[in-house]
Amino acid sequence: MQSNFTALDWMIFFSYFLVLIVTTVFLSQTKVKTSREYFTAGNAMPMFAVAISVLATSQSAATFLGGPEYSYKHDLTFLGFYVSAFLAVLFVSKVLVPRFYAINAITVYEYLEHRYGETSKRYAGVMFLVGRLFASGARLYIGALAISMILFSDILAGHIAISIIILMIGALGYTYFGGVKSVIFSDIIQAITYVGAGVAVLAYLYYSLNSDFSTIVNTLAVNDKLKLVDFSFSGGFTIWTLLTGWFLLNIAAYGLDQDMTQRVLTCKNKQEGAKSLIYSIIFTLPVAFLFLAIGLLLYLFYQHPELTSVKSACIDQNVDGQSVKIFMLYILNEMPEGLRGLVTVGAIAAALSSTNSVLSAMSSVAIEDIYRPWISKNSRDEKHYLTASRFMVLVFAVLLSLMAMVSFYWQQYSELPLLNFALGVMAFAYASLLGVYGAAIFTNRGNEQTVLFALIGGFLTVLFLQPYIIGNLISGLKVDFSVMMIVGTMVSFVIMMFGKHTNLKEIKNEQ
Repeated sequence: MQSNFTALDWMIFFSYFLVLIVTTVFLSQTKVKTSREYFTAGNAMPMFAVAISVLATSQSAATFLGGPEYSYKHDLTFLGFYVSAFLAVLFVSKVLVPRFYAINAITVYEYLEHRYGETSKRYAGVMFLVGRLFASGARLYIGALAISMILFSDILAGHIAISIIILMIGALGYTYFGGVKSVIFSDIIQAITYVGAGVAVLAYLYYSLNSDFSTIVNTLAVNDKLKLVDFSFSGGFTIWTLLTGWFLLNIAAYGLDQDMTQRVLTCKNKQEGAKSLIYSIIFTLPVAFLFLAIGLLLYLFYQHPELTSVKSACIDQNVDGQSVKIFMLYILNEMPEGLRGLVTVGAIAAALSSTNSVLSAMSSVAIEDIYRPWISKNSRDEKHYLTASRFMVLVFAVLLSLMAMVSFYWQQYSELPLLNFALGVMAFAYASLLGVYGAAIFTNRGNEQTVLFALIGGFLTVLFLQPYIIGNLISGLKVDFSVMMIVGTMVSFVIMMFGKHTNLKEIKNEQ
């Protein structure tokens, strides 16, 4: 397969990277004196800026490419994931955010220090780093798919590796110098870029179909593509899984994952932080629908040629023996010059928005929850911790790049859809953390020892339920993701219950 990029497409492509360089230089001018400023921006970030940043991080390249892929093959039931997320965010805003602000937290895992002791914070921090390494490595790999298709017209391992490096360099430019403040403002730039690209391609797709709106809707309805709620027990995004396993995942994603919650902790108070989360979901719903709508029109374009003037379209979704996402296929083969370049940089923007934030989040946990307590016995000034923070950003850039390459082989082996793959790998850490925090907030059970065993127990439970393990032990058995979340959380919570009675430290919410 040969790349159809024209001179105009390449001009747009390189212009986007020029914008990245200019904004990187501008945002790097931020004077940061302490690690707290580096990780929380002095608790002075505007609420709406934080909301857009959270939106940008949640809408990674997995959504940009995977959203259209899902609705192309299925329907609109993935929208239910964000309805589930809205319910989860209400819980997080009411229960978790006030507790984090009450202790003036830099990371969400500091709550466990107040509840069980310093070692518990360290255990949770390590679990987050492991889980986030898996999940963000997968996201980085998905973004690299788009870059590889553009630059090399294939998705071979060597070219994927080069694409990963390109994305990581772009993410480092924002994160290394200015910290989370630069991340938040750069996320706004990326969000505008990829949402604008999505609107452009939706409009072009719509007008390329020789049909009116009512015919398009009727055709989709006849093919059962407009279904919003699935009441079956087939797994995936059914009403039952959305209210159970996916609901639990969203609580963990927006309330226990430093990658998301770090932005919330940059607001001036708990009220602003809670509002930023709620608005982020309100903003996300139409964006998610935008990319699902693209998938529906792609379905009509490829599966109903009577609705388009295109006589023959490239629909072979295999390149070098590996599957290519339908949206990327359309971008490279069917879109006109100029628009093709614009939509491609949209995919890159989506990938960058989720990569730069995770570097800051992982560094904050490594420094504030693990390194600072360990070295506190030695006198160190804030300049030392700021230097260490930036060094850890570089370390995690390397680790995430390596994990992205592992994800390349992992996803090809598992043959999971992009959305399911990117979301599924999060369960390893999330289930464990949910069980521990559930015990910490709603019971007076547990201690430092049970925190460790609960985190390990939840992780191993999810690992055991993976198809490549339980499926080999019990031939053909496949456990749905939501079941993994529920069982993993329950195992972690039950282990916490074995901890002796502890004096619950009530943290009063600030008025």
